[in-house]
Amino acid sequence: MRKILLPVLILLAAAAYFGWHYSQAERDAGELELYGNVDIRQVSLAFTRSERIDQVLAEEGDQVKTGQLLATLDTRTLNLQVKRTQAAIAAQQQQVAKLRNGSRPEEVAQAAAQLSAAEAELELAQSQLNRLEDVKRRTDGRGVSAQDIDTATTHVRAARAQLAIRSEALKLAKIGPRDEDIAAAEAQLETLQADLALLNHQRDQSQLLAPTDARVRARLLEPGDIASPQWPVFTLALNDPKWVRVYVSEPDMGRLKPGMSAAVYTDSFPDQPVSGTLGYISSVAEFTPKNVQTESLRTALVYEVRVLVEDPDNRLRMGMPATVRIDESHSAPAGQSQ
Repeated sequence: MRKILLPVLILLAAAAYFGWHYSQAERDAGELELYGNVDIRQVSLAFTRSERIDQVLAEEGDQVKTGQLLATLDTRTLNLQVKRTQAAIAAQQQQVAKLRNGSRPEEVAQAAAQLSAAEAELELAQSQLNRLEDVKRRTDGRGVSAQDIDTATTHVRAARAQLAIRSEALKLAKIGPRDEDIAAAEAQLETLQADLALLNHQRDQSQLLAPTDARVRARLLEPGDIASPQWPVFTLALNDPKWVRVYVSEPDMGRLKPGMSAAVYTDSFPDQPVSGTLGYISSVAEFTPKNVQTESLRTALVYEVRVLVEDPDNRLRMGMPATVRIDESHSAPAGQSQ
């Protein structure tokens, strides 16, 4: 019995060995197995201005959507500045409208009345001077002093100057404001409107919004902290793109091409692989001397390869160990090169 069992066991062991060796050789010829870790891009999200934080609305692990409000700053000071600028704009708008409309009929009439008053004042001053000069002639200068004559003459000159002023004022009232004055007022209005737009922009920046769909990886500041462009409030892990970073030895580099299909396995879901595609293949070796001189060292070269994955269920997390199996029977699309 022992003589029969021993050859049978030897035959079974040999068959198992050759079967395993054949299947392993067949797998090695058509499939490449690599090991690496899941990697994703991250965003450090910070306010663009310095102010005290009013609200923080997201927690670590939260899934956020594009445009979702995550945090706000205290805007009381900005709101007061906005109100002050709005009031200045309203006043300047009235000034511009006044200049554009020109003088009102009432203002022209007022200037005409002032001109008439100046004419009457000149007529009175001239009349007084004429009387004094007449008295001086009839009395041979004894009835009027030289000072009285000088005073009356000065009143006439002042009345004439006032008449000239009132005459020019009436002309200006009829012509209206200068084009340069209107342009200057309009430019001042535009400056105030630009100031208001800047304040509104700063107020908009007091809201921290999610730039894309992502997951909150870290919450770094709290309400009451002073925000700064140099201090992020959140660190976000982007949902897409997502890849597995693996390293390929130099002998296997010839087996890889961009676009090849891959399956990504993890310990958490060993029976549910995630589909992937070979993307970036590094052209620079790592972890080896710069100048390689022996054949044994050449075989130790490794190159970074990124396997882009499609993970709609978000099963792959950053840093998770993963096994990548690349099916060499599915070659890269035509026209793609490494």
